[in-house]
Amino acid sequence: MDTENLLKGLNCDQRAAVLHDHSTGGPLLILAGAGSGKTSVLTRRIQYRIASNVAPSSILALTFTAKAAAEMAERVQKLFPDAGVKLCTFHSLALSLLREKVEGEYCWKMMGFKKMPIPTEGTGINFSNALVQCGLSPDCLDRDALFSPDLSPRTERRLGPLRKSIFELGKIVFEDLIYFAIQLLENNENVRAVVHARWAEIMVDEYQDINSSQYRLIRALLGNRKNLFVVGDDDQAIYGFRGADIGNISRFRKDFPECTLIRLEWNYRSVPQILNLANRIFVNKPPLLRKTLRAGSLRNDALFKENRKPELWVSLDPEQELLQVVQRIKEMRYDYDLPWQAFAILTRFNRQRLYFERALGELGIPIREEETETAPTVDGVYVETVHGSKGLQYPVVFYAGLAEQLTPAEVQGKRKERKAQLEEERRLFYVGVTRAESALVLLYCRQRHWKGRLVHFKPSRFLQCLDSPLLETPSMPIFLFRIKIVLQILLYLLTAFFPLFFYHFFCKKSVSAWVDQKIQHFARVCLKSFYLDLTVENQALLSKVDWSRPVIVVGNHQSYMDVPVIFAAISRTIGFIAKKELTYIPFLGFWMRKIKCIFIDRNDSGAGKALQKRLKTTKEIPHIFIFPEGTRSKDGQLHAFKSGAFRLACDLHATILPVAIEGTRESWETRKDMHRKRARATILEPIDVAALLEAGPVNPRVDLLPVIRERIASALKK
Repeated sequence: MDTENLLKGLNCDQRAAVLHDHSTGGPLLILAGAGSGKTSVLTRRIQYRIASNVAPSSILALTFTAKAAAEMAERVQKLFPDAGVKLCTFHSLALSLLREKVEGEYCWKMMGFKKMPIPTEGTGINFSNALVQCGLSPDCLDRDALFSPDLSPRTERRLGPLRKSIFELGKIVFEDLIYFAIQLLENNENVRAVVHARWAEIMVDEYQDINSSQYRLIRALLGNRKNLFVVGDDDQAIYGFRGADIGNISRFRKDFPECTLIRLEWNYRSVPQILNLANRIFVNKPPLLRKTLRAGSLRNDALFKENRKPELWVSLDPEQELLQVVQRIKEMRYDYDLPWQAFAILTRFNRQRLYFERALGELGIPIREEETETAPTVDGVYVETVHGSKGLQYPVVFYAGLAEQLTPAEVQGKRKERKAQLEEERRLFYVGVTRAESALVLLYCRQRHWKGRLVHFKPSRFLQCLDSPLLETPSMPIFLFRIKIVLQILLYLLTAFFPLFFYHFFCKKSVSAWVDQKIQHFARVCLKSFYLDLTVENQALLSKVDWSRPVIVVGNHQSYMDVPVIFAAISRTIGFIAKKELTYIPFLGFWMRKIKCIFIDRNDSGAGKALQKRLKTTKEIPHIFIFPEGTRSKDGQLHAFKSGAFRLACDLHATILPVAIEGTRESWETRKDMHRKRARATILEPIDVAALLEAGPVNPRVDLLPVIRERIASALKK
């Protein structure tokens, strides 16, 4: 099979993940943001490896549910019907290892069982009483940890009789399977050799949800090899109460120093306004693991194209809240011709879910019920807990209970435990927000009956992630406003200067990520300080750009504000070509170099050739913003383009990304009052110059310049 066909439709990050070479890049950690197509990447990776003549039987893919494993198997088998890939859960893998026969002996016999062990939900013994009979406290140990290798020698000795009885009866629990598999691989060289010879490539889905024993099993399966391919999202790690250890993601780079990290940040589910809220949830997260979700969907339905901002509804009581929800559902069903199942109500707790199910039913709103043996699936509104909604998506989401003690729930224990619980509650909030595709309504109810009494609730701390209210326009002369803005910008550049040195000396691996995130924040600060509301159109087209190759962003030049507008529009830090003289502004030259701006002397006739030579010899991939009109427009009109940007694009075999900018001059150069101004940045269809060059010679003046200029001119006329 043509492997190139398997890569069609993937963005540059997804493609890099599928093509990853373990021999040069080591183990791979994929941080997959919500709605970024992680399952598709994992499936394509399996298909790609099979198409590259890797034996299917040498691939092992682990996930958490039999349903997820079956879905992946179905996708793989569409292209390779008879592929013998091992797609299974951790527990089913461990059980199959126990049933393995190595050198004529079953592994379960090697472990000391008298009969083949069968895992069940209950073992038929009163575990607390059994612990007491062993001379231990009745609550000193959970049943799942009975065979843990981390117990003290004293505890193990006392548990000897209890363990012996289980070996004789064969009645075990599912978590026992993991510990037995670990012992087999770590302590039996023959079993380890068989397993390592069988599976050369190990893949793990939902890596953020593995617990410490599952992590140890992965390490035992891998041994000293590099072929580990894991996909996860630490922002969606919401099962700490089940023992999942989010630290496995943060420690990955330490555990595997030679590893590669790839972020999947293009979200193909939600509108940009919902993603803006999602991105603000983790602003204080360490830079290296932080992700910026970007809208990648090109859907054209009316509701999605509206790109609605998330709403906050404040109600006095649950009855008022419910009536508002029902009214909005009915209105949107009529206005957008939406089915009942387009709507979902998410809650933190089951008792909230049951309230909504009962109350909606009393008002005649059908509730979604899954098919049973006696009845088909009912077409109705989804009412789910946030935990239950993970992995799902809905066009319209009403997220209920945005109050302290509900979202986030009450936390208990010591300070460290409370902090960990609160962090998980924040991640749960993120999961709820990112279930919404087109519309999100956050519900805060001031009072409700809760646990048998009437409780007055404070607004959730997570509501601080919403857009802050627009600043009132100041009453000041324009010249004072200009002085204020200049001082604010210089102060920002200065204050960001010192933290960078901390990262440079103590967190070198995080420097690049920190600079990128700081520049994005700088762009937002500029827009806010200039009282400029920016609308970005066609942002999803950015997902078509391969940022692993040279990219030249071409835009019309109106104002000094064009640069932060471009930063915000493409959600990515990018350098630009500028005159050397700009370096005299305090700290500006320093930051321009940090974002890899290129300084040229436009009076030097050989500057262009020197620039091309420099870019060709550097190891860094150039991403440059260029105004082909030359100097900044004095009247804001689109002037004749110069061909330098297009010649450079041909020399670098780059992608050209056109962007049309409107309204920036009114925020600074021609500002006459202090009213808020509006600007628009329209992303246009990118042009892959490398692909054009493969088809034949390209004349930059004839084949590129007029095409790009016409596209920008047409966008400005709309």
